[in-house]
Amino acid sequence: MRNKLHRTGISLATLLLAATFTLPSAFAAAKVYTGEVSDAMCGAKHQMGSAAECTKACVQHGSKYALVVGDKVYTLDTKDKTSMSKLNDLAGKKASVKGTATGDTIAVSSVMAAK
Repeated sequence: MRNKLHRTGISLATLLLAATFTLPSAFAAAKVYTGEVSDAMCGAKHQMGSAAECTKACVQHGSKYALVVGDKVYTLDTKDKTSMSKLNDLAGKKASVKGTATGDTIAVSSVMAAK
């Protein structure tokens, strides 16, 4: 009986320890990232005309929108038409993007012009 209780205690402790490491990432809070709206192909360096023109052209040809924050380029993952329209309006301009980052990708929940 005592041995079985000991194993159950170890199992529960292991389960709690595993939950401690996995839950924070599962419930990662959305943050606001502010930078310049670009595209994933060009990042911070555009080759065709102005930053806005180049971004729009690259997105029309299949590139995803991106946000350049300092030296870091985040690919923006959104399928929401309102956010896509706002990103198009803000191409080449400063924007604040609310979302959850995983590596170099932000899952976008909202977009607004930066103040």
